[in-house]
Amino acid sequence: MTKSFFFCFFLFSLLNFAIADVLRPGYYSDPCPEAEIIVRDVIKKAMAKEPRSAASVMRLQFHDCFVNGCDASLLLDDTPNMLGEKLALSNINSLRSFEVIDEVKEALERVCPGVVSCADIIIMASRDAVALSGGPNWEVKLGRQDSLTASQEDSNDIMPSPRANASMLINLFNRFNLSVKDLVALSGSHSIGKGRCFSVVFRLYNQSGTGRPDPAIEPGYREKLNKICPIGGDENTTVNLDSTPELFDNQYFKDLVNGKGFLNSDETLFTHPHTRKYVKLYSVDENEFFKAFVQGMLKMGDLQSGRPGEIRRNCRMVNRRPVDFLLED
Repeated sequence: MTKSFFFCFFLFSLLNFAIADVLRPGYYSDPCPEAEIIVRDVIKKAMAKEPRSAASVMRLQFHDCFVNGCDASLLLDDTPNMLGEKLALSNINSLRSFEVIDEVKEALERVCPGVVSCADIIIMASRDAVALSGGPNWEVKLGRQDSLTASQEDSNDIMPSPRANASMLINLFNRFNLSVKDLVALSGSHSIGKGRCFSVVFRLYNQSGTGRPDPAIEPGYREKLNKICPIGGDENTTVNLDSTPELFDNQYFKDLVNGKGFLNSDETLFTHPHTRKYVKLYSVDENEFFKAFVQGMLKMGDLQSGRPGEIRRNCRMVNRRPVDFLLED
């Protein structure tokens, strides 16, 4: 880990709890009472056009909040002076649906300009994507500001690889005060969506450099994946992350128990002794999974860096200031 990671973690430890206390439900009830309705309406329409957008939107919260807190730094486009997070190793060719967040922002700006932050939009949109996919609904805490910068280096240092094992994930989540239970429940976000062959080929043909497949993969499932993701095939071909990819349910955990987890970072949750008990619990009790998932999303939503921020007018760029105009030709 680089110095930047430890500096970020120090800031989280020092400032996270105080800032989290400022966040509250109903934050926009006075300045923009229609905010949450508008967000859900746009997400609903986006899902009707492209069902996969639900999973893509939901995952934005994780990829944003783990890198310097929930501040919409993820949404910033690169500039000549800044490499943003969109092309970070864990995000490039993986994260999608940024245009859906743009649509939400545009709709909100028409009704209450300059009021709702892009960081809060991610939080609301993630919740709505889950709820509209058949998962739990919950009251989100709002009141975040948008970051003034982003860091591709920080994202590369922090975000886990699909090859990560449970021990790596436990250590990562622990740094952000998220428990083993939170880790397993939040991994249930893979209840919806798809993954790329790029993320699984090593498990199929060369797990841990052995030249053999991962023995944890159920043989019939491995045979299916071999056909979809052959050696030398298109690594951008997508595969369902569980057997009900458009329904947010506990099927993901049932699949893990049966050796049908797609990612190494998924199946390792069942093979590791510290995480296995939660996988088993959630595979038989969907309500327990939903409850733990909501708790984990709320805790993750509290992650903040304490850095100065603003309410962006465009989620892809910081607001222009007088000095910006002076520097123009």
